Amino acid sequence: MTIHIATLWPDRRTLWRWHFFARLFCLPFVAFLSLTGAVYLFKPQIDDWIDWRYDHLPTVQSPSPKRDVQAALSAVPQGAFLAYELPRTSQSAARVLVSRPDGEAVRVYVDRNTHTVVKTVLEESRFERLVFRLHGQLLLGNVGSVIMEMVASWTIVLIVTGLLLWWPRGQKGLAGVVYPRLGIKGRTRWRDLHAVTGVWASVFLVLFLVSGLPWSFVWGHTLQSVENTFGRLTSVKDWEIGAVPATTVIAGHPVGPSQKQPATGSMDMPGMDMPTVSTSFPEEDLVSSLDTVVQTASTLSLPAPVIITPSGSMWTVRSDTQNRPLRESVTVTPDGHVLAHTTFARKGLMDRIIGYGVAAHEGQLFGGINQVINLLVAMGLLAMSSAATVLWLKRKPAGSLGAPPAMHSQQYGIIGIVMLVTLGLLLPELGAALLVLAIANRIFAKFRPA
Repeated sequence: MTIHIATLWPDRRTLWRWHFFARLFCLPFVAFLSLTGAVYLFKPQIDDWIDWRYDHLPTVQSPSPKRDVQAALSAVPQGAFLAYELPRTSQSAARVLVSRPDGEAVRVYVDRNTHTVVKTVLEESRFERLVFRLHGQLLLGNVGSVIMEMVASWTIVLIVTGLLLWWPRGQKGLAGVVYPRLGIKGRTRWRDLHAVTGVWASVFLVLFLVSGLPWSFVWGHTLQSVENTFGRLTSVKDWEIGAVPATTVIAGHPVGPSQKQPATGSMDMPGMDMPTVSTSFPEEDLVSSLDTVVQTASTLSLPAPVIITPSGSMWTVRSDTQNRPLRESVTVTPDGHVLAHTTFARKGLMDRIIGYGVAAHEGQLFGGINQVINLLVAMGLLAMSSAATVLWLKRKPAGSLGAPPAMHSQQYGIIGIVMLVTLGLLLPELGAALLVLAIANRIFAKFRPA
């Protein structure tokens, strides 16, 4: 196949061919992401529903976080204290996070009146955590993260080629361009459902894809390398790059198997800046000051959930709300005095941009309206994927894939080549895939009949 670039824009058959193969690869994943993303949108409501009974216990009379932690540790043999989640109401059970010897995090629910354990669950087995790992990693860890990043890269190609194919050429009126012609039967209706719905959804889809890239394994570490090479663009990273164990996320530093306390020194986890942690004191002495620290944390009015973790000889009280611009972190001494206070506004530019993007991506930036908008986008993407599948099945000949054939006169155009190169540079996995496709095309061209 000879590539012609003399023209400015790629011809329609070239766009259709690229769009077809990108669609064949991406649409099953787009439908899957839409479903899992729609569920994760309502994480706060689902978590509240699952834990309803543990937030409606008898009103606490004599709270003692220290005794709650002791009860939780006794329920997890050889467990190490990770964190204490500040109870939201006077009827809420205490949530104590404990690390098992194998490195797994366990969430222990403790009745704050009787200081007895009412439930234990592995953090990685919680419903919202499973959906999170399904959505971003296919439950395959970093391998799944790489696969989903490849999907995101090709979905951007799908969007760009789809928009160019949708662009009206001499068509009169807005029907089939801005709104679908549902009154027409046959392929035209399915074409409009696919194209028009895809155009409206693609604006949001690009934002979703871009805001999700910093979490992915390859792109996230590439961004981190750029920062380390050209200077710090961020102050405190608070997002996960690739598959990060729940134990590490909770503690704020790596906690390995059979590791009661982190080793002394600077901790470095992909995607987070770690403080220096000292372990020159026994765990019992640490927990003994928790009652005082919780009293101080209760007066800070941080957005829930509020996580209290040991940080060397001090304590860190931080908000883990999904609305990331509202997150704050406070360093508290064992006697309950506030030593330092970090707000979202004090973070680096890149942190703030990603924080806003992730909060919008998860439907938490501006409350219920954000959830509704994202749900409509997810449903639109499902409708677009379904219409595309119907169109493909209607068009393809029996026993054939139905791919648009390559033509010797195919025009890639200067703008088309520039767009592919630019996307290949910005998205490393897409660039590698395009390079492999170009080499394979050259090799197979030698064996193709004239």
